[in-house]
Amino acid sequence: MSQTSTKMRQVVDWSAAVWAGLIAGTIFLLINMLLTSIYLGSPWVIVRLIASVLMGKGVLPPPATFDPAIFIVSLVVHIPLSILFSCLLAIILHRWGLFVGILGGALFGLALYLINFYTFSLVFPWFFPMRSWIMALSHIIFGALAGGIYEGLEVEEFVPAEE
Repeated sequence: MSQTSTKMRQVVDWSAAVWAGLIAGTIFLLINMLLTSIYLGSPWVIVRLIASVLMGKGVLPPPATFDPAIFIVSLVVHIPLSILFSCLLAIILHRWGLFVGILGGALFGLALYLINFYTFSLVFPWFFPMRSWIMALSHIIFGALAGGIYEGLEVEEFVPAEE
């Protein structure tokens, strides 16, 4: 009697990836608002920087005060990007567990920082002066949180592998 074995593969839990992006993205924004408030004098610096992707550098000049339209635009940019990056991270790391999720996520966050502030600054030159430990740290924390939260929320599901 012969037995055939079916190879299985683990699939991404998209719900966990979206929630990880929302939670990690919110914490990223709050950390940046706190640190820019302490070190740059206003929590709205990061909000205006994010909004400038769609609104242009005209939203950046001082004073960096609260503006509801700028805040909404920053959320329109930030939330989908946080979810997108978390989903990408989930695709990369979903088979490896919590430790690799956190560590790999931190490396992913560092890569996002490098891309945002060393490549996108060619398109958005006003990003250049924001290269700092604050931005590097917050991106690393975002990645570690997104990876860890994803792994914590993930419901593992396996489907037959295609051969």
